[in-house]
Amino acid sequence: MNELHHHTAPFGQEASPRADKVTHWVIDETHADQRIDNFLLKLAKGVPKSHIYRILRSGEVRVNRGRVDATYRLCVGDMVRLPPLRLAVRQTTVIPPALEFPILYEDESLLVIDKPAGVAVHGGSGVSYGVIEQLRRARPQAKFLELVHRLDRETSGILLLAKKRLALVALHEQMRNGEVDKRYLACVSGVFPQVREHLKFPLLKYHTQEGERRVRVQEDGQYAHTVVKRLEIFKQFSLLEAQLKTGRTHQIRVHLAHYGYPIVGDDKYGDFALNRELTKARASLGFRRMFLHAHRIGLQHPSHGGLLELEAPLSSACQTFLHHIRAEDERCQNGHLT
Repeated sequence: MNELHHHTAPFGQEASPRADKVTHWVIDETHADQRIDNFLLKLAKGVPKSHIYRILRSGEVRVNRGRVDATYRLCVGDMVRLPPLRLAVRQTTVIPPALEFPILYEDESLLVIDKPAGVAVHGGSGVSYGVIEQLRRARPQAKFLELVHRLDRETSGILLLAKKRLALVALHEQMRNGEVDKRYLACVSGVFPQVREHLKFPLLKYHTQEGERRVRVQEDGQYAHTVVKRLEIFKQFSLLEAQLKTGRTHQIRVHLAHYGYPIVGDDKYGDFALNRELTKARASLGFRRMFLHAHRIGLQHPSHGGLLELEAPLSSACQTFLHHIRAEDERCQNGHLT
């Protein structure tokens, strides 16, 4: 009789598919409403994606003894039959440290943290691990923990994580429908001319010759819309609030740079000469990051539907930078008056 597995541990921990025999998996609420192909791709890490889709097409994967296609969504109690799989030899991996982050909100469905700048949200592209891997290590009892969205490595602020699959699905639907209000604070080079401006530049992803991912404004790119509100202006800088109407990769950074007001400290789309000048002239400030911060979010709670509004305070480094340029402007103004 085939061995029966009740898979309740987070992927990559206690349970794994067998290379030598058929295995069975009973679906609980942690994996309910997930597509069967996505379930298998996470379950059988190390197995080529093409092989997963081949065994689905051939009927070797069965749900409740019947064939299903790749789009089938799992239900609580489903019995998934998985044929023997030959796993690829795994490379030596770095074990992430167990680490918690400042918590802005938490309940049984949702975890909201204040992500520091300089920390990736997940491993990959030369990064061994990120926020999600460290949180999973810190919370071994968690049956489910997934990123709802992403922030660039150098962007700080509000990051949503789902503790239940149904919460993840509900939040993704809100984001697709444009129902999540996400606002960022950005300090840019130059005096922004408008109190309020709608930036609508289509964005196209591409890769540099070195293989790095980049985004540029291009006519045949994806529609992208950012609403910019001017909060404060200085002699050489502006403090802005950027509201995302769409959620494209690097959207705020590319939109502002294309409009002529690059974000301070942006090492991909910024004013590189200014960044070098700031590093030298203001080294005593210790400001060595990009000034982009996810500071406010509004959404419907994925479980009870009530309005949830959260804010993340600016880091001390960003506050110190603003205090410094305010003081510089004041000194210049007083010198001019005298």
